[in-house]
Amino acid sequence: MNAWQKETSIVLLLLIAVSVIGGLTGLFMPMLLALILFLLIYQVYQISRFEKWISMGGRGQYPKTKGIWEEIYYHVYRIKKNEKKRKKKLGKMIDQFRKSTEALPDAAVVLGSNDEIEWENKAAREVLGLKQSDKGQRIPNLIRFPEFVSYLKSENYNEAVIIPSPVDNLITLEVRVVAYGAGLRLLLAQDVTQLKKMERMRKDFVANVSHELRTPLTVLRGYLETLQDMDDGNSPLLTTSFTEMQGQTERMQHLVDDLLLLTRLETQQKKPQCINVPDLLSQICKEGDTLDKTDRQIELTLQSNAHIFGEEQELRSAFTNLLGNALKYSHEDSVVKVRWYESKNSIVLEVKDQGEGISAADIPRVTERFYRCEVKRNRKVNGTGLGLAIVKHVLMRHDGRLKVVSELGKGSCFSCHFPVTRVCG
Repeated sequence: MNAWQKETSIVLLLLIAVSVIGGLTGLFMPMLLALILFLLIYQVYQISRFEKWISMGGRGQYPKTKGIWEEIYYHVYRIKKNEKKRKKKLGKMIDQFRKSTEALPDAAVVLGSNDEIEWENKAAREVLGLKQSDKGQRIPNLIRFPEFVSYLKSENYNEAVIIPSPVDNLITLEVRVVAYGAGLRLLLAQDVTQLKKMERMRKDFVANVSHELRTPLTVLRGYLETLQDMDDGNSPLLTTSFTEMQGQTERMQHLVDDLLLLTRLETQQKKPQCINVPDLLSQICKEGDTLDKTDRQIELTLQSNAHIFGEEQELRSAFTNLLGNALKYSHEDSVVKVRWYESKNSIVLEVKDQGEGISAADIPRVTERFYRCEVKRNRKVNGTGLGLAIVKHVLMRHDGRLKVVSELGKGSCFSCHFPVTRVCG
């Protein structure tokens, strides 16, 4: 028999006793009222004891009692005991999490919905200059670099932002924000000082080597041209050797020029102006028709007269590389289509060919320096492997992006998407 059944049985027995005695003595109603009053006072007393015990947090042993109230005390006591175990387990997990995050070499800061600091680890206090007393402060009030504040406001966390450390200008930090939970974000700051230093050394090395190679290459080309002029054609071996040497020298010259252009794109300050893109594309397509000696045709479609804010020489280099690639990898009797148009959110240059195409595995890597797709060809295609890397850097400097759609054997479509904020004139 459970507690409720036992309690009900006792009440029923009391009612029966009151009915029998009350019937015999003629005092049924007074005795019934007395019983009800007794039961009510008893329940109020038990409720008062329970409220007093629970208001103290339900700590310690519960009061001694009988019946249903003993069951209620027991169940509440069990719930409190289990809750205490869960809190202890959760506390251990939180301690482990804090210890592990404290040991992280990268700075980590938990931000609330209003950019307020919820928690930070040891590395964050060291490289970002935060203090434990800064909890609840808005992080833009503590780290005031314009790039960082704009990055937070943009809520576009696909890319990281590079800023100097607030405590040491010699330390370079790569800051990234990861959104999670309901309005919470995790800010991660990694020390990339050495990486940036190595990157600068690489750029300086490439720039210096490329610059130093220009002089000997110019001398070699001069002597080769002189020797070719002196060649009387009596020695086929000598003539072939001169031609091959001239071709390789020119290839080396193109490679050096492309490397120097990439270095300038990475290091030089921008000097933008309003560029008449339709006129620029018309010039580039005419030059392409003149230089290409095959039956390939260039079809230019200008569906927009939009001008964009940028650097003409950089845009010319990017557009020329795209058109040059389309012509190089197309069949001799095909058509290369160039289109300038406006989409919903951007201004687009599209270069579409009917060439050999690019495999899906190669598409993510085509903008890497010196990367060339391994495709079996009937003819040799010359190139430095830097053309699309130049296109990528030019678009980055113009807030644009390159989109590549291709299928093996059916051709490729390269499109440059410029934001509408670049439109001028």
